Amino acid sequence: MEFISAQNIKELANPGVVSRQLLTPENSESKRVTITEVHLEKGACQPRHTHEFSEQIWYAVKGTGKLLLSDDQEKEFTAGDVVRFADKDVHGLKNDGDGEFVYISVTSPPINFGYAYADKK
Repeated sequence: MEFISAQNIKELANPGVVSRQLLTPENSESKRVTITEVHLEKGACQPRHTHEFSEQIWYAVKGTGKLLLSDDQEKEFTAGDVVRFADKDVHGLKNDGDGEFVYISVTSPPINFGYAYADKK
């Protein structure tokens, strides 16, 4: 069994976005997965991007937003929805809802997302 206390959960931030690194190879013995809890303020955006060698599963916990997909496509993403992105799938998220948007992301193999965030706490 492995227990990760709250003080061992690093937060990464960009304007309007906070990503809590719940389980990563940096705070866990697991080398197979990264689990993050991502909070987007109303109007915040995570731009379209890809992950070369990792798939991601997102579970929407709170709010309503738009998935930003390839070819400028968008798809509504609402609390309770789950989406899976294969390696190299274009994806991003825009919070166009009325309040905070929260989702849980599972990434395998794991990625250290520090490169994508300006503020690391």
